[in-house]
Amino acid sequence: MIKKLLFPVLLLLSAVLSLTMPGCKPREEELQTSGGLAFSADTVKFDTVFTTIRTVTKRLWVYNRNPRAVNVDLISLDNPAASPYTLIINGDMKQTANGIYIRGNDSLLILVRAQLKDGGQSGPAKNLVVQENLNFRTNGQDQRVLLRSFGQNIYLHDGTSQPLALPCGTVWTKDRPHVLYGTVVVPQGCTLRIKPGTRIYAHAGAMLIVQGTLLVNDPSDYQPGTGPTDTVKATNANIVRFAGDRSGEAQYATAPGQWTGILFDATSHGNVIRYAQIQNAAYGALLFNPGNAAPQPDLLLQNSVICYISGASANFAGAATQLASYNLLGITEGAGILSLSGKVTAENTLFSDCYEYALRGYGGGSYSLNYCTIANYPAASAVRKTASLTFTDLSALDGKPRNPSGLTVSLQNSIVWGSSDDELYLENYEEYKAGVSVQNTLLKSQLYAATTDASGVPGLGKAGLNNLLNQDPKFVRSLGGSFGDYRASAGSPALARKTAVPPFVPRDLLNLPRNTSTPDLGAYRVTKP
Repeated sequence: MIKKLLFPVLLLLSAVLSLTMPGCKPREEELQTSGGLAFSADTVKFDTVFTTIRTVTKRLWVYNRNPRAVNVDLISLDNPAASPYTLIINGDMKQTANGIYIRGNDSLLILVRAQLKDGGQSGPAKNLVVQENLNFRTNGQDQRVLLRSFGQNIYLHDGTSQPLALPCGTVWTKDRPHVLYGTVVVPQGCTLRIKPGTRIYAHAGAMLIVQGTLLVNDPSDYQPGTGPTDTVKATNANIVRFAGDRSGEAQYATAPGQWTGILFDATSHGNVIRYAQIQNAAYGALLFNPGNAAPQPDLLLQNSVICYISGASANFAGAATQLASYNLLGITEGAGILSLSGKVTAENTLFSDCYEYALRGYGGGSYSLNYCTIANYPAASAVRKTASLTFTDLSALDGKPRNPSGLTVSLQNSIVWGSSDDELYLENYEEYKAGVSVQNTLLKSQLYAATTDASGVPGLGKAGLNNLLNQDPKFVRSLGGSFGDYRASAGSPALARKTAVPPFVPRDLLNLPRNTSTPDLGAYRVTKP
């Protein structure tokens, strides 16, 4: 009986004591008055920052490795009012913070961005170094993390709010990189001349529309007897490069779809691109002439590389918005060159690592490839379900023939290879077969490997054509999306062909002389041991 009476009394006493005794905090919430912080990096670096343009956001983790909580008295930049760096601390945009509480063995995230002012300088890359300390004071202890940016002054061509029309006679030079935002237009009747060594970087979705004429590394840019003398690579100062504005970061160097591409309107004629590299786009070049108007827009492509281009299942980086005015929303294909009734002539050119097509031709058009290499090994090989070279006389917009001036395809002295069993497809072939010529070419094709023609299917294995069907060209290195080396190695069947089809191109993409009597196939002379 006594035990029964004591139990509720004990419960009541316990409740009273719990209300009157001081509370006990978990250890990680108790403040300590000594000890500092740890950081995920001692320097937050921004490489190749374009002046006046806000950078990507970098993360800095601030760790409290102590078992108990600390109170960070101050987080501040050296010059918070005029700093080129912007901070987001605990989700709030602020340049200075006081009294930041971090539990024991917990962390704080700070986001950092930079926007450098134009220093009024030209010259080589990384000509500006802008750095500032991000300071921390905890329990009387001062610590700092260095914020450092390697900046470059640029020419900004901003067509974000509305398309930017360039003045007639515009010349882009190499003294500063040129950065494209939104839509930049070369008006009809005008010429944009891009001089040797110029670098063009395009922001996400950016697009260069050529209604007039584009001349890249035009022969008239050089003194007689001079010109580019090396392959398309970074060490050649004369190469013109088109790339995404994040391609300098390792994870984006080979990423496709970072910008839209170069669009040549139906009014555009006399275009020349020489000694250039076009990469990271939804398409390298788009010739837009869906009505097959004459004269057709034309492009001469020589000694160039088109690589890392999007496919239908890849990200078009806002391309649909830019293409809306061209009624192309129904087309979601990516290609090194996408042509709607255009005229394309390519020599000594490499098409590589495209996620769908290397060259896609719709409607009436004219396509000539001589001493070219198509090596299509995109990093995500499952994306690509189509032949690298695909042609049809049907319109891309309504599926009807666009053939008043015919469709012609000439493929000679070239290598066409990749991850698919068929790297050439001639849709509706019977309608334009008289205009198709494939000769002296190493071609991967099951569909056209026969030695005789059939209904709607050419036999490209015929002896008179001198083609090599389904014989591995033995590229030096075929690494899709990882800087493959698409020179044919020693022992390649592309070596020393005796049946070259004119016109002969005396030097290859590396500017090495070809053998005049037995030239090797493709854009590169075969690498000798």
